[in-house]
Amino acid sequence: VQLVESGGGQVQVGDSLRLACAASGRTFSNNVMGWFRQAPGKEREFVAAISWSGGSTFYADSVKGRFTISRDDAKNTVYLQMNSLKPEDTAVYSCAADERRRTTYTESAYKAKFLYDFWGQGTQVTVSS
Repeated sequence: VQLVESGGGQVQVGDSLRLACAASGRTFSNNVMGWFRQAPGKEREFVAAISWSGGSTFYADSVKGRFTISRDDAKNTVYLQMNSLKPEDTAVYSCAADERRRTTYTESAYKAKFLYDFWGQGTQVTVSS
C-alpha cells in the first residue's frame, strides 16, 4: 500500500495550492482519509479529514474557510485545496488513510493521528511573505 502526495511547492502569501494524494496497492474508496502537516520543530498536526462516504468533512480551526478536502474514489485520490495561504501554513503535508472500511467516528477521532494506519511521505509547502 502506498500513499503518494504531490502538488506542494513554494508560493507567496495569499496564493493557492492543490495537493493530491494518490493511493495504490488497494482501494480506499470506503475509508476515512486525512491530511496532516508538520512544521520544523513542531508536532505533526491535524489539518483536514473526510468521511468514508465523502459526506462529512472536518478541519482544524486554523484552516477552516481556507482549505477544502475532497475525494475522487474513481481515481483513488484525495485532494486538499488550499487558498489564502499564510506563512504559518508552511510545513510538510502528509495524507493518511484509515484501514477500516465504512466506519464512522466522533469528530475528535477524525482529528487523531492514531486513527490512521497508512501514511504518505509528505510534500513540502512553503509560503513566503
